[in-house]
Amino acid sequence: MNKKTKLIHGGHTTDDYTGAVTTPIYQTSTYLQDDIGDLCQGYEYSRTANPTRSSVESVIAALENGKHGFAFSSGVAAISAVVMLFDKGDHIILNSDVYGGTYRALTKVFTRFGIEVDFVDTTNTDSIVQAIRPTTKMLFIETPSNPLLRVTDIKKSAEIAKEHGLISVVDNTFMTPYYQNPLDLGIDIVLHSATKYLGGHSDVVAGLVATSDDKLAERLAFISNSTGGILGPQDSYLLVRGIKTLGLRMEQINRSVIEIIKMLQAHPAVQQVFHPSIESHLNHDVHMAQADGHTGVIAFEVEDTESAKQLIKATSYYTLAESLGAVESLISVPALMTHASIPADIRAKEGITDGLVRISVGIEDTEDLVDDLKQALDTL
Repeated sequence: MNKKTKLIHGGHTTDDYTGAVTTPIYQTSTYLQDDIGDLCQGYEYSRTANPTRSSVESVIAALENGKHGFAFSSGVAAISAVVMLFDKGDHIILNSDVYGGTYRALTKVFTRFGIEVDFVDTTNTDSIVQAIRPTTKMLFIETPSNPLLRVTDIKKSAEIAKEHGLISVVDNTFMTPYYQNPLDLGIDIVLHSATKYLGGHSDVVAGLVATSDDKLAERLAFISNSTGGILGPQDSYLLVRGIKTLGLRMEQINRSVIEIIKMLQAHPAVQQVFHPSIESHLNHDVHMAQADGHTGVIAFEVEDTESAKQLIKATSYYTLAESLGAVESLISVPALMTHASIPADIRAKEGITDGLVRISVGIEDTEDLVDDLKQALDTL
């Protein structure tokens, strides 16, 4: 089954009761039992399971070529559930330029419960090996990373994790299952902030997890039920609906990305452009080998914060907002917005400068997006 077809049919089922083609919204907290313990199709309470949520969980499992899916109330809730697999004293390795929300959750919340974390340059897999301790239990990577779009070799990372008995996790938010499938490359768990490309319309906050490991799935199901950070039926419905157009959206986004990058590289006000499609980008060849397309996120540097602010004010079709992956194009300054929770000295060390601008390309007309960004840059 080709990917566009899988987006429509993979994991999707019609409603057994009515034959409804679209996923019904089961807005219920509890379910009738014919007798004590005699559950109707396995449902007893919606924290444990809900048919609408089950639908989106089946979909993400199918799209990631996994066996099990889980839907959470946000991407950070999904990450938190995965981290809850571990105990006090366990050590986790993450890529050094990780998303600010992930950094905050790991360093400000989970360290209070005895989880130890190190952030390393995972673009060099030797750095991963050097960071492994006897207590290391998980390797967590974003590829491409947020916001500098650094690429980590997924297959090599999975091999290192298996060799050292670690659980390997990839945040696949930037690439989506349409363009990258980490489970196929040996990764144990793949997760998404489904708020982004999967939902795709800036109208839902959600997180998704997929795995093929039965034991990990059993533990994740227990954590999901015990801690309750689940996705509600309304949001589950919106997510199922959004996923169906993912292929069309990603292809239009990719067409625009290529043209926008050409303009950015040629513009004198732009000091550097970050995107894995660029041949000179670190690990470009690795990215091309492990992915079938590109993310719609582009980062580029202008002179300073004031230049970034002036640029943003001069645009018409780029909305100043956090998040990414929506039908509308978004623009932000990571150091002041999405990554503000990371200390300034660490941001500087990682290259997240105050003049770094991140755009999330939407599905607007390509020429309009190129022209609008160019005229804004011309004001600098």
